[in-house]
Amino acid sequence: MPVFTIDYRSRVPIYDQIVNSVIRLKAVGVLKDGDKLPSVRYLAGQMNINPNTVQKAYAILETSGVIYSVSGQGSFISGDETATAAVLAAAADEFKKAAEDAVRTGLSGSQLHDIIDSLLNGGQKND
Repeated sequence: MPVFTIDYRSRVPIYDQIVNSVIRLKAVGVLKDGDKLPSVRYLAGQMNINPNTVQKAYAILETSGVIYSVSGQGSFISGDETATAAVLAAAADEFKKAAEDAVRTGLSGSQLHDIIDSLLNGGQKND
């Protein structure tokens, strides 16, 4: 079962954190097309949160095409192009927010480029 990371002290709503966790886990390949997600009740119990919070997250994921539900069977990771596009759009949005935060804190464009180059080269510094 995938591990959803939740920061209970964050100002980001818990349902958004669940949505972001599912998208992130799909993007990195931990969740694959057709994988079954935990039930709303199970996940709520494991995370000690209200089931309505999990239901809201699942509804957002379903609306965006990342997951689909089968009556009586649960929710599953979608394999269609809409889901892939939603995952990529969410990743781009997260990256943009992180870059904006970095610039606001004083990181220069060249420092951002160095970080990106290092990530794209598997952590190896470009010389």
